[in-house]
Amino acid sequence: MGKEQYKSGFVAIVGRPNVGKSTLMNRLIGQKIAITSNKPQTTRNRIQTVYTCDRGQIIFLDTPGIHKAKNKLGEYMVNVAEKTLNDVDLVLWLVEPTNFIGAGEKHIAEQLSRAKCPVILVMNKADTVKKDEIAGFLDNYRKLCHFDDMLAVSALRKINTDMVIDTILNFLPYGPQYYDEDTVTDQPMRQIVAEVVREKALHALQDEIPHGIAVTVEKMRDREDGSMVDIDATIVCERESHKGIIIGKQGAMLKKIGSNARYEIEHMLEQKVNLKLWVKVRRDWRDSDIQMKNFGYNKKDI
Repeated sequence: MGKEQYKSGFVAIVGRPNVGKSTLMNRLIGQKIAITSNKPQTTRNRIQTVYTCDRGQIIFLDTPGIHKAKNKLGEYMVNVAEKTLNDVDLVLWLVEPTNFIGAGEKHIAEQLSRAKCPVILVMNKADTVKKDEIAGFLDNYRKLCHFDDMLAVSALRKINTDMVIDTILNFLPYGPQYYDEDTVTDQPMRQIVAEVVREKALHALQDEIPHGIAVTVEKMRDREDGSMVDIDATIVCERESHKGIIIGKQGAMLKKIGSNARYEIEHMLEQKVNLKLWVKVRRDWRDSDIQMKNFGYNKKDI
C-alpha cells in the first residue's frame, strides 16, 4: 500500500474502572502489555501500545478509569484519563451491556461531548447477555451522546474484536508510521515487570489492600553468561497490618505472588528469571506527592 493511503493516529480507550479496557487493548495488540484484574484502579498510568498492519498504525492509549477521586493518586489517575482526550485522533468508549446508565457513564458522556475527534462506542462483554437485548442497550447510549459508530464485542472471548481495528482505521487520518513494525509498547521493561508483580498481588490479595500497593523494581540485570535475569522488586503498602497479609503465614503469600509473577515474566522475556521480592510500608503514600513521584506517578508527566 502506498504511503499516501497509510492511516495512522492515536486512540484513547476510556471507560469506567473494570469495563475491560486493558483486556481489549491486550487482545487487539495480540499480547499482554496492560495488567488486568477485576479490581478497580488497576491501570494507573497512560499505557501506550502500538498495532501495525499493512493498512496503518494505531497507537492505543489505555487510560485509567474515569471515576470520582478519593485521594491524590485518584486525582492523578482522573487527570491522566481526561487530559488524554485532548491528545488523540479517536476515542473508544468502553461500556457494559445494561439498561442502567449511572452517574459514572453520564460524567464520561459529558467529557466526550467536548471531544473534537470521532467517538466510537464499544459495548464490551456482549457474550454475557442475550443477542436480541444488545440493540436496546446500544439505543440507550445513543440517546446520551453522539457516536460516529457503535460496536458490540467480547474482548475476553475474542468476539468482533477484528471489527474494532477495521472501524478505527476507517476513521483515522492518513499519516506516517510513527513506530517500527516490531514496536509493541513504549513502556520500559522495568515498568512492565513492576506492573506484572502488582497484577499478581492484586489477584492474590483481599479487596481492601490492593488499592494501597505500588511496586518498584530496584534491580534488573542479565547475568554475564546469559543464563538468567536477576530482578529485585519491592511491594510498597500503606499499613504494617497490610505488610503481614502480603507476606502471609511463613511467607506463603509473598511466595505465591513471586512464583506467579516469575512465571509470566519468564514467558515475556523468554529467559529464566531469579525474582526476589521485599515488602515495605510507606504510610498513606497515595496522598503524598513525593511518594507518588517515587513510585512513577508524577503530576508533571500528565
